[in-house]
Amino acid sequence: MHIDLERHRQLAAKRMNENSALLKNLKKKKPKDLDDQFHALHQEVFEEIDCLNCANCCKTTSPIFYQKDIERVAKRLRLKPQEFIDTYLHIDEDKDYVLNTAPCPFLDHENYCMVYEDRPTACREYPHTNRKRMYQILELTRKNTEVCPAVLDIVEKLKSIY
Repeated sequence: MHIDLERHRQLAAKRMNENSALLKNLKKKKPKDLDDQFHALHQEVFEEIDCLNCANCCKTTSPIFYQKDIERVAKRLRLKPQEFIDTYLHIDEDKDYVLNTAPCPFLDHENYCMVYEDRPTACREYPHTNRKRMYQILELTRKNTEVCPAVLDIVEKLKSIY
């Protein structure tokens, strides 16, 4: 299934206000079934969407690199951790290590990750729609609707539930 990223950007922008309102309301109310609803929709949406047809997260954003991520990826690349930092990372305004460039330098021309088995924790967990205590990350989820077509689909489906 081809993903039209320009169409996604337009739809995410068009729906931003109503998606923000929904997610703020869910954060306030903390429905007991929120995690279950997110997890079920995550499963449903990812049966249809293949990340390799998109990779917009890898093309437009950077994960946070924790020390264990730096060590793991550096080892994979046969670099010392400091060499990896000097070559690929900088500290952002939140004092986190992030990539110097987008798209990710480890994304190949077919949207495969060249360090997949050793990728950062943030990449492993993205787009975070199958985690526990979703009410804690609803603002991040709203931001991710702008990046990930799957997250936008999940939030759109939540509207019919809540």
